[in-house]
Amino acid sequence: MTAPDCVIIGSGMGGATLAAALAPTGRRILILERGPRLAHGAEARSDEAIFVRGIFRPQEEWLDAEGRPFNPGNYYQVGGNSKFYGAVLIRYRAEDFRPLRHMDGTTPGWPIAYEDLEPFYSQAEQLYRVRGSLGEDPTEPPHSAPYPFPPVPDEPPIADLRRRLRAQGLHPASLPLGVDIEEWLRGGRTPFDAFPNTAGGKMDAETCGLAEALRHPNVTLLTGARARRLLAGADGRIAAVEVERDGRGERIEAPLVALCAGAVQSAALLLGSAGERHPRGLANRSDQVGRNFMNHNASAVLALHPARINDSVYQKSLGFNDFYLTGGPNGEPLGNVQLLGKISGPILASQTRLPRSAATWIARHSVDLYAMSEDLPHPDSRVSLRDGRIVLDWRRSNWAAHETLVARLRRVMRRAGYPVVLSRAFDRRTPSHQCGTARMGADPDRSVVDIWGRSHDHPNLFIADASVLPTSAAVNPALTVAALALRTGSHIRRTDWAT
Repeated sequence: MTAPDCVIIGSGMGGATLAAALAPTGRRILILERGPRLAHGAEARSDEAIFVRGIFRPQEEWLDAEGRPFNPGNYYQVGGNSKFYGAVLIRYRAEDFRPLRHMDGTTPGWPIAYEDLEPFYSQAEQLYRVRGSLGEDPTEPPHSAPYPFPPVPDEPPIADLRRRLRAQGLHPASLPLGVDIEEWLRGGRTPFDAFPNTAGGKMDAETCGLAEALRHPNVTLLTGARARRLLAGADGRIAAVEVERDGRGERIEAPLVALCAGAVQSAALLLGSAGERHPRGLANRSDQVGRNFMNHNASAVLALHPARINDSVYQKSLGFNDFYLTGGPNGEPLGNVQLLGKISGPILASQTRLPRSAATWIARHSVDLYAMSEDLPHPDSRVSLRDGRIVLDWRRSNWAAHETLVARLRRVMRRAGYPVVLSRAFDRRTPSHQCGTARMGADPDRSVVDIWGRSHDHPNLFIADASVLPTSAAVNPALTVAALALRTGSHIRRTDWAT
């Protein structure tokens, strides 16, 4: 193999998008992915296989703060977690980049403004072929370009819900989605949320970012290649990546390394690369690697009417942000509400202790929503290693705001004509948008990377995944990760690869 100019570790939303940004330079780019490509089969559209038998969940255990093992529910394959995501490609609100007072504290803000990222948001929406509509959501920040495609249509029960929400003075808006719904449904009449994209239709890291990168002959994808360690030289530069393939170790050298393995695995790799010169791990003179872990406060909310059947197939086409910037007892932000993919009896039974028959009846009569609130950064909420095993000590914050949001949503849905409203919070086994463990900042003593994603400690190491997010906001982070990766790629082209 010809020595690459850049090694990208991970093919999820960050890694695939960064590869797409760098590919036109002609530089040799090697993408390392520990998992395989997902193959299509009947189980990819089976709620029983996915949610009951969990056939796609890796047999992996992390430890909680008390040392108890749990299966975290992260996925490892080409495209990363985006293969299973709900394809909501929504921008952070402009206010999310500034300090914002919440019920449980004030966020630190970002070292960049929304305006700095806006052009890359527009590029990301083009790359991921987002379906959306401007003008429906008053919290929507300014766009320099329209969405490239019109929104995914509401199914009849959801169109009815939209009318009921508007009648309350709310602003239901079409979710910006990376889904060609006609193509998706040709592959099987199932939801796209939490179902793997193996038959096409969902715009994920593999089908968009990686596909664009691999159109260029200078880009190579290596599957089954797990990065085990980064090696730093005496000059502080990353000299090589130690990789395990087929049970054998090898060393790959490149002038530039980009870490895009996700908030938990990127932090674990940096911490696990500790040595004599860097006893606390690489990129960690600030002691911030692994700290400030955030995972959205999230609940499923099911609104039922016993005489009304919801026969939606995919359901997930609208949301509202009326409580995003206000709604708390003193005007504090509460969060985002959006539809879930349509649940089924097997899905509901697998997540509860309900008998299958009862779960099936509820699922047929429910509209299923997802309430999401911001988790605030805290240095003691962290990823660490214990004897080489990942320890996730998630210190959930801002829970009162989430409870308030769920209570507000319950009242909204009752007024919308649903007399029974049930809710259930997601726990640490559900990775609800993990982020924050290698935060971006201008101060090298308080952050891990600079405003371009470059490590303060190692000039040839970039990080381009959700770990760099200073705050979690209260919307899905995929588009923000993609926009940041495009911005990092633009910076590399102008500086490291200016010639």
